[in-house]
Amino acid sequence: MQGALLPLLHAIQYQIGFIPSDSVSEIAKALNLSRAEVHGVITYYHFFRTEPAGKNVVQVCRAEACQACGSDELLAIAEKTLGCKSHETSANGAVTLESVYCLGLCASSPAIQVNDKLHARMSTEKLKTILMQLEATS
Repeated sequence: MQGALLPLLHAIQYQIGFIPSDSVSEIAKALNLSRAEVHGVITYYHFFRTEPAGKNVVQVCRAEACQACGSDELLAIAEKTLGCKSHETSANGAVTLESVYCLGLCASSPAIQVNDKLHARMSTEKLKTILMQLEATS
């Protein structure tokens, strides 16, 4: 079926939390696609991950409106606080940090998303508080 790749990848991610790299060949074969096509889609969309995420996922919006309002500073603070870079997980497994491009809150930037909850007009102090709470609860 044409167009089945995205729904299939979403289903796999929903079920197990990530797309295992060893499943790319099977997905490609089942959908009559090349491994490169499947890998390209997985790596193009920020939603898909190839490793298990931490207990919590913090996404910092890096779109233009959020950058203009300080998201670069937010990301730097998050990396320092968590001790990991973007698209990595903190040492204790509590938080996976991701930079994403557009959470849809341009008028209320800068924005972050913690798990499924959006946070608009994020300040550095509010971010530090959120991160410390996430680290402490794991």
